Amino acid sequence: MLVRHISNFIRRRAMAKPRPVVISGPSGAGKSTLLKLLLKEYDQVFGFSVSHTTRNPRPGEKNGKDYHFVSREEMLRGIEAGEFIENAEFSGNMYGTSKAAVQEVQAKNQICILDIDMQGVRNIKKTDLCPIYLSVQPPSFEILEQRLRQRKTETEESLQKRLTAAKSDMEFSKEPGMFDEVLINDVLEDAYNRLKSVLIEEIQKVKALQN
Repeated sequence: MLVRHISNFIRRRAMAKPRPVVISGPSGAGKSTLLKLLLKEYDQVFGFSVSHTTRNPRPGEKNGKDYHFVSREEMLRGIEAGEFIENAEFSGNMYGTSKAAVQEVQAKNQICILDIDMQGVRNIKKTDLCPIYLSVQPPSFEILEQRLRQRKTETEESLQKRLTAAKSDMEFSKEPGMFDEVLINDVLEDAYNRLKSVLIEEIQKVKALQN
């Protein structure tokens, strides 16, 4: 009787575990801004899965916080060893999410956020991770281009590559069954409130686990 009670308790606890959140969308759609707001309001609820990349750090980025900046050789070794849930390549740079990065967040009973691209979403669909899939999209392609140009962080060639990828990403977000929610980031406050409403059930799970 006691064994069955303990078994049921363990099973309920496992079922109560919050699901990870996969968030995707083109550069300039506002993913980073929305995530910063979410982590600021719920700093003990969400944990950010820090991705690996072979690209060089941008001004202000810190290793281990924004990305794990590694060499191509190191990244390839990790992929070969099965250390990554997903990986992709964009503009000659590799990106990926390691199992360790996700496990580190889950160990704290937090919702793990994975900020990944289209290839990464497709790869995770093949795993048993079972996250909530969210896509953040701009109101229009023209507005997206305007946002990217205002950054003034890239060459025209690099910008054109990013815009080409963005077009594919916007089409990808329309594929049936690919995402649980597509957030159009026109008015930031509205998009953020919608994001919170989609995740409120998981937020409540975490708070129950942490109490």
